[in-house]
Amino acid sequence: MNLATLPKVLLHEHLDGGLRPKTVIDLALDIGYAGLPTHDPAELAAWFHRGAQRGSLPLYLEGFAHTCAVMQTRAALERVAFEFIEDMHADGVVYAEARFAPVFHVKKGLTGDAVIGAVLDGLRRGEEKYGVKWGLIICGMRHRTDSLEAAELAINFRHHGVVGFDLAGEEAGYPPKAHAEAFHAIQQANFNSTLHAGEAFGVASIWQALQLCGAHRLGHATRLTDDMTIVDGKIVKLGTLAQYVLDHRIPLEMCLSSNVHTGSVRALAEHPFKMYYDHGFRVTLNTDDRLMSDTSMTKEFQVAVDTFGLTLADFEKITLNSIKSAFIHFDERLRLIYDVIKPGYAKAREGL
Repeated sequence: MNLATLPKVLLHEHLDGGLRPKTVIDLALDIGYAGLPTHDPAELAAWFHRGAQRGSLPLYLEGFAHTCAVMQTRAALERVAFEFIEDMHADGVVYAEARFAPVFHVKKGLTGDAVIGAVLDGLRRGEEKYGVKWGLIICGMRHRTDSLEAAELAINFRHHGVVGFDLAGEEAGYPPKAHAEAFHAIQQANFNSTLHAGEAFGVASIWQALQLCGAHRLGHATRLTDDMTIVDGKIVKLGTLAQYVLDHRIPLEMCLSSNVHTGSVRALAEHPFKMYYDHGFRVTLNTDDRLMSDTSMTKEFQVAVDTFGLTLADFEKITLNSIKSAFIHFDERLRLIYDVIKPGYAKAREGL
């Protein structure tokens, strides 16, 4: 099974967490940013990996100070977005959703509109060259008070490639309910939302994400296990919240490597992904932050093989879960399913 060539769908990747090390260095030199620990690409990559893999979400997020610092011009943002699509193409990804918080990219005078416009330009240019379909998700930040403005930006660009809204950042101490107004604006605009919940905090965060904010998808949700009875590695009983997630087919954006690096789970073997999958939850596989976690979709597929024994049939089901959960329109999802994904997996089966 050649994992690299399988059609893949990525729903959860932070644009500022997936830069190429050389690009970080180039952009730092362009704007005179002197904060990087090294200008050697291999050493810088290793620095990001070491820094992010300390078992703590706040520590994991420290590296973003550097990537955001160099993403402050239209040219830089467009380059990063273009290279995102280029990397997706090389990784076998046929549809990808990238997310980022525009508020972190206005330090040198760009407006939020200009920031989003530059990223969209890069994504479009990448699609024109490589054919990878995409959607952009705008993030509000948990520790800030301007999430409504971020939601309004997302809505304003909904006809230009923005497909939804997210709430990101450190979870503990920053509950979703504090940002309910932003999500209500999304709901009232008949738009899409996902929400980081259950990564570093428990059931209350997931409940608020769904029932107070109306999130359509959940980022990570590893702590949904707190609402389950688990015996010998199998789910034997669901609480009312977990049952709601299962019954309503709420997609779970799972990120295996990242969840270990942030301390959301202690080890890959303890990750609830396979339990969720076996019990029928709509799980998806994602990268989260390719630079920080030194990963790709192909690597995440390999982790799933090595840790949980996933097969080609499993990857096809998970990829279909992902595209069914994408924030693009229904007819676009169908086209990708029947013209790209199913034929791609049929070809892979012929090669077995």
